[in-house]
Amino acid sequence: MNSFYSQQACCTVRWLDLPGHGEPLVFIHGLGCASSYEYPRIVCDPAFGARRAILIDLPGSGYSDKPTAYGYHTSAQARVVIELLQHLNVDTFWLYGHSMGGSIAIEAAALGGKRVLGLMVSEPNFSAGGGQFSRGIAAQTEAEFIRTGYPAMLEAETSGWKGSLTSNAPWAVWRGAASLVKGVSPAWGDIFINLAVPTWLIFGELSLPDADEAAMRQQGVAVKILPDAGHSMSLENPSGLAKILAECMG
Repeated sequence: MNSFYSQQACCTVRWLDLPGHGEPLVFIHGLGCASSYEYPRIVCDPAFGARRAILIDLPGSGYSDKPTAYGYHTSAQARVVIELLQHLNVDTFWLYGHSMGGSIAIEAAALGGKRVLGLMVSEPNFSAGGGQFSRGIAAQTEAEFIRTGYPAMLEAETSGWKGSLTSNAPWAVWRGAASLVKGVSPAWGDIFINLAVPTWLIFGELSLPDADEAAMRQQGVAVKILPDAGHSMSLENPSGLAKILAECMG
């Protein structure tokens, strides 16, 4: 596990730099997740092709610090991602983000400009309003969520994702959810469509039909469908996701 002090977040951010060939793929996790928890299985899969991978735990998640004074907005998190890559002197890179991490990856791709070789996002937020999960969190006050909402969520969760959620600060989860509900301008979907880099949208087969998937197809976006998986695709079909990511970079 590596670390550096982020001037953007005023805290220590930690990441895994897993060796391999080619330009690195930077993995950005979703709300309540951590790349160090979610993605090693993807990177180690033979289908991934032994490519170099950088797995960042965003501030508030996993092994990174969890400052109470930081806002945890998607735009701020995107700047942290770019700050890390500048710290590493990485000239060119690929980006992958899932769910909220997809929205962050879209903003990071816009910030990264010509340094970005391509962007893969899986079931991201394309517009303000959030999903059912984030709306339920943001419907509470931050204090309410910290006091009762987060403990209740942990108690009710029975999937393997619980371990990842446990590593997140409740204020980071709430502020991230509120950020998804608030959105950005221009919207993530508009930024995505207008990026001057190759882009792919990944959906789990079990998440379909979905209005965002259909709308992006109509816009000419390349869509990949991951079989035998829904929204938690890295846990439900890690080998399949590894194969799709390798295909996009190939």
